[in-house]
Amino acid sequence: MSIQESIQNPDTAPPPEPETATEPAPPVFRPRRRVLRTVGLIAVAAVLGLVGGTAVGYGIQADREPTALPPLNQPGLAYPAKPLPKGQEPEPLSAAEDHQAKAQGDLRKLLLPRPAGARAVGNDGWLSLADYADGFTRPEYALEFQLDVGIRRIATRSWEAGEYRRVEIHLVQYRPDSSVGALDHVTEQQRYSVGEEGSGSLGEPVKGSGNGRYFVYPVKRKAGYMDLHRARAFIQRGDIAITVLMSDTRKIAEKDIRSLAERQLERL
Repeated sequence: MSIQESIQNPDTAPPPEPETATEPAPPVFRPRRRVLRTVGLIAVAAVLGLVGGTAVGYGIQADREPTALPPLNQPGLAYPAKPLPKGQEPEPLSAAEDHQAKAQGDLRKLLLPRPAGARAVGNDGWLSLADYADGFTRPEYALEFQLDVGIRRIATRSWEAGEYRRVEIHLVQYRPDSSVGALDHVTEQQRYSVGEEGSGSLGEPVKGSGNGRYFVYPVKRKAGYMDLHRARAFIQRGDIAITVLMSDTRKIAEKDIRSLAERQLERL
């Protein structure tokens, strides 16, 4: 239908389209931080409760009478209340009874003497720490280790007997305030001896030592060289570490290294 016909015939004209009303956008609401605020209040209350409880606990403990400790399970010391009169003092221990007095003297006198007919070789007497450390496969580590465990002095003696047998003994003493130095050194040497190539043995105990052990190693063979047999012993006696080294081109019997180690221990 044309516009003109619509004007002429208003009854037949289509009804006007209703106007679409624009709805306002819903308001934007931000959620309240009620949950976070509640958690914060609970945390503050817990802290205040902890502090308050600690303060109350200290207050209660401070008001209480001190509780006496139980007596020590030890009898009273037997020292006299005052020194004994002159002339009644006990006799000092002899050198044979006082092992510490013996060790504080000339350490070289405690070394085993060379056997009759043996030839003196190498160092004999006092040995410097540098020379002693130089005898290890890792001198720098040996030097650092000895300084750490409180080394004091070293006495040594070595000799040759027979055609190619060589013996070397070290008495390594450590400071009195480092009583574990000798034990650390002996333990380290025994551990190395057990793990050394070809040992395959935990060693054998040295009689009367408590922790000393001796080792006899399998022969080492190399083209162009003579056979090498070795035996070693490591013993701790108080603040002194005893090392006995033996080498030969012939087999070393166990009784040889064992006897040497036991005799050196007896001198201490």
